[in-house]
Amino acid sequence: MANDWVSLQRTARREFDSRVAQITDWHAPTPDTEWDITTLVRHVVDEQRWVAPLLSGRTLEEAEAALEPLGDDLAADWSTFSEQATEAWAATPADQEVQLSYGAVPCIDYLRQQVGDITVHAWDLARATGSDEQLDPALVDAVWKDLEPQSDMLAGSGLFADPVPVGDDASVQDRLLALTGRDPRRHGAS
Repeated sequence: MANDWVSLQRTARREFDSRVAQITDWHAPTPDTEWDITTLVRHVVDEQRWVAPLLSGRTLEEAEAALEPLGDDLAADWSTFSEQATEAWAATPADQEVQLSYGAVPCIDYLRQQVGDITVHAWDLARATGSDEQLDPALVDAVWKDLEPQSDMLAGSGLFADPVPVGDDASVQDRLLALTGRDPRRHGAS
């Protein structure tokens, strides 16, 4: 059965929304040792800013010129730009080509990439805020099934830390997180 990636985007968005609502310290560390919460949220918001202009058929240069700047309230920016992205995903045919930094790809490929990004960063934000780390199982399963076959490419991309070893009995969520260089074990667990 094929995944409804537009619906999964909405689910990923809700997961991230709920963790943004838990932020009390915007400078707290995240699982990515180079990012604090502000940097993490800014990254995810920035990715959402690009969606509507790119899906409207703009080139990278045209999209960049059309981008609205981020403000001082990242939670409000997340709400604004993630809503614009959701509307754009829903209105764009899956096979429409989108120009990205590495070339033209079908919209569905870009959508899957963005759903994966939001999903993994929702967990990062949950870990950073001490909130519920359990993500929607259907969302996790879809992202895992999309990323796992790309494990060699991901490992060599430089976008993630090296995969973290997990046991054969690890949950799908733990395997997904480990694949993207995150240690899903609780702090202090061995």
